[in-house]
Amino acid sequence: MASLPSVLSPEEIRRYGRHLSMPEIGPEGQARLKASAVLIVGAGGLGSPAALYLAAAGVGRIGLVDFDTVEVTNLQRQILHTTPSVGTPKLTSAVDRLKVLNPHIEVRTHAVRLDRGNALDVLRDYDVIIDATDNFPTRYLINDACTMLGKADVYGSVFRFEGQVSVFFAGKGPCYRCLHPEPPPKHLAPDCADAGVLGVLPGIIGSMQAAEAIKLLLNIGTPLIGTLLHVNALRWEILPLFVAKNPECRLCGREPSIHELIDFEQWCAGSGRVEEETDEITVQELAGKLRSGTSVQLIDVREPFESAIATIGGTLVPLSVLPERASRFDPAKETIVYCHTGRRSAHAVAYLRKLGFSRAKNLIGGIEAWSLEIDRSVPRY
Repeated sequence: MASLPSVLSPEEIRRYGRHLSMPEIGPEGQARLKASAVLIVGAGGLGSPAALYLAAAGVGRIGLVDFDTVEVTNLQRQILHTTPSVGTPKLTSAVDRLKVLNPHIEVRTHAVRLDRGNALDVLRDYDVIIDATDNFPTRYLINDACTMLGKADVYGSVFRFEGQVSVFFAGKGPCYRCLHPEPPPKHLAPDCADAGVLGVLPGIIGSMQAAEAIKLLLNIGTPLIGTLLHVNALRWEILPLFVAKNPECRLCGREPSIHELIDFEQWCAGSGRVEEETDEITVQELAGKLRSGTSVQLIDVREPFESAIATIGGTLVPLSVLPERASRFDPAKETIVYCHTGRRSAHAVAYLRKLGFSRAKNLIGGIEAWSLEIDRSVPRY
């Protein structure tokens, strides 16, 4: 952490007056926040409230990692962004909002996808890291990089009505791998795009992440090191779960075997097949078949409301009723199955292959990939 500024400006003293009157913070603590740097990985649902509250609190340097653009579907929960921001980079939208909120802070942007080649360099210059991501490859990458750099990883996740928050800090407690040693297979990973998330829930969890970051920067209170706080907003159950440091952890245990970052995208893709015989097809390959007039059975296993939003054709058979309707299709024909992102369709293809559909294939990335890579007129949701 940089040396503390000796004086807050008169405007900053007025701005942070409610902090200065608290004995746990005071002028020295506020100066410490001004000298601090927090990196937020993800400028979406969790990153939005975390960034806004850290900026309002006067954290001197806030780093943002994101490479996506603002979509209209983001606005239900990602409060950094507004309707005029749709179509612009999230980092551009975020910087504009944060600088309007507090012109006294510095906002640094990292328009990259974190990977094993850049993660250590991106995280190195920050005091605390906030994991505001929504996928397991990046989550494990952040945890491993934080452990190797000796930094605190303020973790948050949301799914439907439930959220979790914790601080993984291998120097003082468990790391994320102590709780979950390895990433799950890709097809088993929960997906908010398919299952949904209550719009206000990321605001709750992201705000808690910001609070944990401030506590760590000021060395006050009891951070959630070794505690996983589980929040159920539907029933307002808040359950603290104890997480012990695993002495056999491959990353932070007594005899660690992980000494460098792993390519988690490749790892999850390699372990994510539903079964070995399940085949896949890319959106480019499907587009080529459709353009050439190749005869294929195209099956959409999404729900009717999803099909009403966007479709690329085929027969709508929701996954829940596939067993009773599979006999309507010819098992000898090439069969391509799609859903929103490719997870439900992977299960469908595995099931169809067991029924004898030897030419059944899963559309990688689903209709989401089709919209991004083939036809942008197909709405995203």
